[in-house]
Amino acid sequence: MNSRLTILALGAAMALASGPGLAQTAAPPISQGPAVPGLCVLGVGQAISDSTVGQYVNTRLQQLAGQVKAELQPEGDAITAEDRRLQAQRATLAPAALQSQAQALQARLVAYQQKAQLRQREMEATQQKALNRIAQELDPIAKQLYQQHRCSALIDKNAVMLVNPEMDLTAQAVTMLNARITQFPFERENLQAQAATTAPARR
Repeated sequence: MNSRLTILALGAAMALASGPGLAQTAAPPISQGPAVPGLCVLGVGQAISDSTVGQYVNTRLQQLAGQVKAELQPEGDAITAEDRRLQAQRATLAPAALQSQAQALQARLVAYQQKAQLRQREMEATQQKALNRIAQELDPIAKQLYQQHRCSALIDKNAVMLVNPEMDLTAQAVTMLNARITQFPFERENLQAQAATTAPARR
């Protein structure tokens, strides 16, 4: 079940990263059929995003994203300013000087784009690792609820359109997850350092 929860946890990424949705009108009440004995549902993404630790991870990811922006933006602004300066001097610069400076600027731009892409991959890896950690904490909770409610099958809530609330274990999972963990320290993954440590030694 743990690997299944790990996969489903990745579906919580959009819920964590998205802001508040548009206001919606209240839906009319739905007539529910009887709860099906032994059939239970659990919204893994909802449990993660509604939990204290899920909200903590969301806040921490936003902080790390802000650090990345603070690192990249000055360099990006400098390249943009240099490009404008070079464009303004095209008529006055000697062709050789113009070509040399344009090539240097292009090299800076390529290096900057590569760094930005690396930071994006690092943020994605950081988010995945954090969500996997929450999924690991949620896995024994899901198993415990499965046994407590004598479930014959536990279905992800996203796999069904509507369900009798009596069969939904998500709220209980959130309460138990909050009691189990509220936060854990993590930093942005450093993929460049990881690649250096895993690279095969040259003979």
